[in-house]
Amino acid sequence: MIHIGQLIREELDRQGRSVGWLAKQLGRSRSVVYRFVANNSLDTEVVANISRILHRDFFKELSDDIDVEPKGTDKEC
Repeated sequence: MIHIGQLIREELDRQGRSVGWLAKQLGRSRSVVYRFVANNSLDTEVVANISRILHRDFFKELSDDIDVEPKGTDKEC
């Protein structure tokens, strides 16, 4: 499973941006954004806002990581 916080942190680094910069863009404190990048899961509204700010579709990356093929003979409904 993809670690969404790690993806965000890597994108910030790639763009040469800081957590403080992202916090300002989101209207949140730096400590809150540090918790975002430390988490493996985030609220969809937060991911949507960060995706817009960083111009990267994190939802697509998360979706691409989902294994939709049934495993074995058991199918969950």
